[in-house]
Amino acid sequence: MKKRGQTTTLEQAAKFLKMPADQLAKLQTPERLLTVRLAVKMDNGKLKIFTGYRSQYNNARGPYKGGIRFAPDVNEEEVINLSAWMTWKCAVAKLPLGGGKGGVIVDTKKLSRRELERISRAYARAIADNIGPTKDIPAPDMYTNTQVMDWMVDEYGKATKQSKKIARASFTGKSIKKGGSEGRTEATGFGGVYVMAELAKKLKPKPTQTTVAVQGAGNAAKYFALEAARLGYKIISLSDSSGAIYNPDGLDLDAVFKYKDKGGSLKNYRAAKVKNISNEALLKLPADILVPAATNDVITKRNAVQIKAKYIIEVANGPVTPEADRILEKKKVLVVPDVLANAGGVIVSYYEWLQNKRGEKWSKEKVLKKLRTQISGAFADVWQTHTKHRLSPRLAAYILALKGVSKLF
Repeated sequence: MKKRGQTTTLEQAAKFLKMPADQLAKLQTPERLLTVRLAVKMDNGKLKIFTGYRSQYNNARGPYKGGIRFAPDVNEEEVINLSAWMTWKCAVAKLPLGGGKGGVIVDTKKLSRRELERISRAYARAIADNIGPTKDIPAPDMYTNTQVMDWMVDEYGKATKQSKKIARASFTGKSIKKGGSEGRTEATGFGGVYVMAELAKKLKPKPTQTTVAVQGAGNAAKYFALEAARLGYKIISLSDSSGAIYNPDGLDLDAVFKYKDKGGSLKNYRAAKVKNISNEALLKLPADILVPAATNDVITKRNAVQIKAKYIIEVANGPVTPEADRILEKKKVLVVPDVLANAGGVIVSYYEWLQNKRGEKWSKEKVLKKLRTQISGAFADVWQTHTKHRLSPRLAAYILALKGVSKLF
């Protein structure tokens, strides 16, 4: 975990809590790492072997919980690190869940729909004995989606001969018709906005006087921007892999996302007063709040000193490197960490699990109301520890996470 910087933060939190070395050691490694080989028949009739993983990091709070990603660069270290993050995220949000993560080494862009389905089903069969509503509850992640989860639910049910109710409660992120939760699509982005709103209450800036630069235009970034704009915040920038757009007077989000939905790249987006800039330039804009909501390691020791935002809200996983974190702290830039700011997704996944177990169906209004209450409560706990002990919000969050996990050993 040293590559992602989690060990350092954990050690600092453990030192603050005076945690025994053996207890810390237990929290620095996964409880189980499954490696599976998937023999999949391709459309050309040939068998191809794919490697998959499932890291079950810690279940002191409850069943392991975390997504499944399909990507060419999936590896053991990545799934272990991400499963650790899920452990801390669930603990900070006070969910009765542990941390897990899975993945398959595959380039989905090179697969037909039928090949994608076969790989999805093969992975579900391979891990079936190790997952379930009281063991480990997977979900979608990078390059997987509701359709992949629906296939996996179906295959898990066949492999284990469990009832439809149990099979549905074994995965989250399903399609609505297959037991998915209302509000899950918006959850990560909306959760980040709810955290930003709580921060605003503490610092008292008016939304209409607050500029926000959002790096990203995917699901989390889109719903963050839309909800923030609805509350009055001025969204001055968005980006995708091709580049970024910037308007100091605020973007027309409806026009931008309509363009994106038609397959447009932001490097080609044109509108009055809108400038086309790079993703790197977006990070250095004179915004009040910077929201990295795309990928990891975008704020580094090379560009952290040039950050002009007063606050950073980590809607992406790990967007700030440990070296950059130290620079930002010296600059007095307040960073709301990912284990809090992007917990909306796993919170609503937990609600989906509850609905499936109880045979209930909640309205989107109910889901989002419960999400706001829960993530706002988590923010209050982190903020109290941050202010009481004069610690960074990240360290404060990890202290609460370690307390929430270790006390249950």
